[in-house]
Amino acid sequence: MTDPAKVRRHAERIRELVASVVRSQIKDPRLGMITITDARITADLRDATVFYTVLGDAAAQASTAAALESAKGMLRSTVGKALGLRHSPTLTFVLDDVQDQVKHIDDLLAAARTADAEVQRLAARAQYAGEAQPYRLDGEDAEDSDEETEDDEPRGGDHR
Repeated sequence: MTDPAKVRRHAERIRELVASVVRSQIKDPRLGMITITDARITADLRDATVFYTVLGDAAAQASTAAALESAKGMLRSTVGKALGLRHSPTLTFVLDDVQDQVKHIDDLLAAARTADAEVQRLAARAQYAGEAQPYRLDGEDAEDSDEETEDDEPRGGDHR
């Protein structure tokens, strides 16, 4: 079992190394405006997943993914040498779609705000179906009991 703190340190180091190598050593023209956002490594330190974002459209994302795939061997050897592990971890690159999720959540929040404003607008014009206060208050109970008289017939059936 590997220490979780050690795994976190290795993952952080992998993120830094990959970002540094992508910035300085990879000269592939397909590589777009890329940001390495996160890296995660398995507990056995054999497989690492590197998350990245790309500024641009789907074509820029596809070309950056192809550039990263072609540079995977060089990145893996650089990471393996720098970490000093017995086995260099395999690298998997995953497009981090956080920006798309943020936009989707913002759209949902805007729709909720619009719906809330509509409900508030309808509630401002609403009127009560019956009385404004449909429940008896404590002061009304005494008034109602005074209105009842002893001449009232008992309820509950036909008495002969």
